[in-house]
Amino acid sequence: MEKIMTKSAQRKSLLRSTVCFPVTPDFMRVRYMSLCAILIFTSLPTIGLARSPSPAIHVEIPNIKNSTGNIACGIFKSPDGFPDKFLGSARAIIIKKIQAKKAQCDFSDISPGTYAIAVIHDENMDGELDTNWFGFPTEGYGFSNTTIDEFGAPAFSAASFQYDGKNIDLTIRLDY
Repeated sequence: MEKIMTKSAQRKSLLRSTVCFPVTPDFMRVRYMSLCAILIFTSLPTIGLARSPSPAIHVEIPNIKNSTGNIACGIFKSPDGFPDKFLGSARAIIIKKIQAKKAQCDFSDISPGTYAIAVIHDENMDGELDTNWFGFPTEGYGFSNTTIDEFGAPAFSAASFQYDGKNIDLTIRLDY
């Protein structure tokens, strides 16, 4: 004689026929230890490969007149082209968007040596320091290691500083 099972009975039978592992304190401890070991071993490569931040020259520009335009920072290794020939002479150029009238340029991968930095507030984002018809700048500008000379940009020797390959923090204030 054939027995007809209801759906409810089929479910109960299926549940009884599945293999269930008993959950004992020892089983939970082994499971917990395995999970901890997996987490530790998966994080080891990131711990071993984590590097300290690379040495850099950090330039803070705190006194920007407004947040319009960009800040352009150029680092020069020699007097050639300093300070106004960014594109042809600068070792590296960083262009940053101004936020809350401040900006920061970080020059990394710079070998030890003598450098000078020029900073321009390019308000109209035309890629150059604008001047009036007398030749005086109409946008902000600043240089490392020096105050602004009333009679023009400082010489490379006046704006230069020694970089030893370690982190260095500079503040360059702009003149308008």
